Amino acid sequence: MKTTIRLSIILFLGAILASCGGKDEKAAALAAAAGQPQAYPIFTVNTQSTTLDSDYPATIEGIENVDIRPKVDGFIEKIYVDEGALVKRGQLLFLINAPQYEQQVRTARAAISSAEADVNAAQLQVNKTKPLVDKDIISKYELESAQLTLQSKRAMLSQAKAALVNANVNLGYTRITSPVDGVVGAIPFKTGSLVSGTSAQPLTTVSNTNKVYAYFSLNEKQLLDFSNLYKGKTLSEQMKNIPPVGLVLADGSTYAQNGKIESINSQINTGTGAVSLRATFPNPIALLKNGASASVRIPQHVNDVILIPQKSTTDLQGKKFVYILGDSAKVISTPVEVMQVTKGKFYVVTKGLKAGDKVVLEGFQSLRDGTKIKPQELNTDSVYAEIKK
Repeated sequence: MKTTIRLSIILFLGAILASCGGKDEKAAALAAAAGQPQAYPIFTVNTQSTTLDSDYPATIEGIENVDIRPKVDGFIEKIYVDEGALVKRGQLLFLINAPQYEQQVRTARAAISSAEADVNAAQLQVNKTKPLVDKDIISKYELESAQLTLQSKRAMLSQAKAALVNANVNLGYTRITSPVDGVVGAIPFKTGSLVSGTSAQPLTTVSNTNKVYAYFSLNEKQLLDFSNLYKGKTLSEQMKNIPPVGLVLADGSTYAQNGKIESINSQINTGTGAVSLRATFPNPIALLKNGASASVRIPQHVNDVILIPQKSTTDLQGKKFVYILGDSAKVISTPVEVMQVTKGKFYVVTKGLKAGDKVVLEGFQSLRDGTKIKPQELNTDSVYAEIKK
């Protein structure tokens, strides 16, 4: 009679699970109801070699990023380029209408003519006075006075010439040219706009993006770990041993060309507790734009580390656990500490596991600590195959 009742319960539970549960859960429940251990895939943990990728948010800037600002006040008379245009060094960008500087040039030229006339007059006076002094007709002090006057007039002529040079320089500032080869940025001003050398907003920005800088930061601990990874007695020697780094673009794609870390700031920002680093990337087709956001990816090759698939872990109160196969085929819920995610969705285990441990691969949602299972041993190489792709 008892056997008949037990069988009826099992059949009843099976009917319920068939209508609302998954295949694995049904099998587990049926097996549990029948007092039989459920089968779970098990793999043996061993050490592996892999590459860890660390991503750091970065800002892209051209190797030359120059704000174009007016040096004189005036109205924009003409704009010779458009936003996004490629320009060469010395190419004309803007023309500013500033008639006051043309007037200064004319005034300076007139002052030079006047000063030259004064010099000529003073020279004549010296020439006239010298013979009279030689004949003792007039005092030598008259000659000295005439020579001092000539010297003064020559000084005034030099001053007038300097004023002309300055006026021409100011007039030249009305023609604004590109200081570098690059790409023209936004042009917020239009023809006829009044601009000034004190304006907060530049006329535009010219960026040389044949190569770009990717600026990113490391906190103090990351910097110490980073420095300990690479050999070298000095920072310069360590940077030479840093492998090429990658760049992850805003859409998640990886930039085709690798870059190189070329600069590490020697000072830690006291406000953020971080230090700035700079990586340089080639940009032959101008895919990378000035001001864009990305992530610098730094690879780190590690040997003899324990890896487990992410799907083999479960989270509980902010900690990660795995199920290890213990004695009598019972599983033990074991906390583990993990490092970074490697390619292939694996974790690097830093604490909690050792080579040779047998871990439940997946499907353990219904498992409890101490549950007896029916282990199905998997080929370890097949579990780790994804790492080698």
